[in-house]
Amino acid sequence: MGSCNGQPKRMVNSKRESLTTFHKIQEASTIKSNKSLVKQRTDFKVAPSIFVSLKSGDICQYYEIESTLGEGTFGRVSLVKQKSTNIFRAMKQIAKDKILACQREKMIQEVNILKDLDHPNIVNIYELYQDERYYYLITEYLSGGELFDKIQQRNNLNESMAANYMKQILNAVNYCHQRNLVHRDLKPENILFDQRGSEQIIKIIDFGTAKQILSNTQLKQKTGTPYFIAPEVIDQNYNNKCDIWSCGVILYIMMCGKPPFKGNNVDELYRNIKNGYVDFTGSEWYDVSQDAKSFISKLLVVDPVKRMSAEQALKDNWIVSNKRIEKINTRNLENLSQFHNSSKLGSAILQLITTQIMTSKEKKELIKGFSAIDKNGDGLLSKDELIQCYMEMYQDEIKCHQIVNKIFKYSDVDCSGTIEYTEFIVAYSELQNLMAQEKLEKAFKLFDKDGNGTISKGELQEIFGGLALNENQWDNVFSELDTNGDGVVTFQEFTQLLMKDNNK
Repeated sequence: MGSCNGQPKRMVNSKRESLTTFHKIQEASTIKSNKSLVKQRTDFKVAPSIFVSLKSGDICQYYEIESTLGEGTFGRVSLVKQKSTNIFRAMKQIAKDKILACQREKMIQEVNILKDLDHPNIVNIYELYQDERYYYLITEYLSGGELFDKIQQRNNLNESMAANYMKQILNAVNYCHQRNLVHRDLKPENILFDQRGSEQIIKIIDFGTAKQILSNTQLKQKTGTPYFIAPEVIDQNYNNKCDIWSCGVILYIMMCGKPPFKGNNVDELYRNIKNGYVDFTGSEWYDVSQDAKSFISKLLVVDPVKRMSAEQALKDNWIVSNKRIEKINTRNLENLSQFHNSSKLGSAILQLITTQIMTSKEKKELIKGFSAIDKNGDGLLSKDELIQCYMEMYQDEIKCHQIVNKIFKYSDVDCSGTIEYTEFIVAYSELQNLMAQEKLEKAFKLFDKDGNGTISKGELQEIFGGLALNENQWDNVFSELDTNGDGVVTFQEFTQLLMKDNNK
């Protein structure tokens, strides 16, 4: 694959190319105000998306191929190890000569969508590379296998576990729907676990057919996997409620091991889907609660107008009664209230550490805290949700308002009016862990692309490929790190910025 198989190949221009080339993917990362030109510190939007851009170069310079995870029509998915950090990731390799222009557009659309999604139950995208023959999509490696595998081993799947998994799926779906995004291909093969073992975290993948829609807009394209598509998709007149139907089919399969609608051919299958009769009479349903059956029926209502929304589904009695009560760690709440960061650049580096270096195991308890505070399951923390949380600690409304206002001042770094998942993880973490020597060294190596022990302005621009700044603004950003003005950033200068701007 590419140069990794030892075959010679002509490289495309090595100049870094942003995703602006493809449908202006960078628009969301423009600077907030032209007034920043006169500031010593250039203001810019801080979010995980600023690290994602299209780069041209030899992928094997940065990643070592470990094994093949799967084969597809257009290429393969491999387990790779990042050479500078020894972190494992998944790499989707797409052959340029096997995809049409519309398929390339679909791939870029998936990148465009994924880079702007910041949720614990949605796969993280890290990088997109290209050479003369291939595109390489780098995402987090999910080692826990597919939900499909879990369903096949039904002796390991009980009703309480199914409710926990479905709640996580619905959390991600609700987050997408709140952003007017429809997945359109939810199925067990597109739902993975972060790792093996207990307390697994669900991750939704494959946003290749996802679609951003306006409110009250109906979609017309028939897409998805036949067993999981909704009646209105067959009729080619649908909205985000099609994802809810798919959730109902997934839950039905989790409970009994087979789909609710079958047919000897696609036409017969579609007739049965549109008929909407759901059978709960088999012996496999004897031990399933009435609440579970009722919930499945509500998800599989043929009329999408009468079908519940993701937000309503999260409030259903079956989901709520099986919900695990997560105790919020008081010490982490203190971390959140004491977090202080005055530098956008420092915030961006901490987000890089959080999204690309921290392990799933390290984030597991932090994710529990996020989910416990996120009462409405929209994947965002509001002031009211945080005030409610701190009221349980202090029973002092004025004090709680002051604490939450301070949290928003320093943690809402993209000024969205809510605390997003990565913003929360940064501030909620133990600083000693987040800024441990090993993590700082790995973060530095991510910037130091040529491995010469220093960071140049060009390397800074490459890692922040999702930012649209002019040269003066880049000079201002770089000068925050390059404190002695010698044109390069040492590891000491790199860590000094973080130590200076963060104290808990």
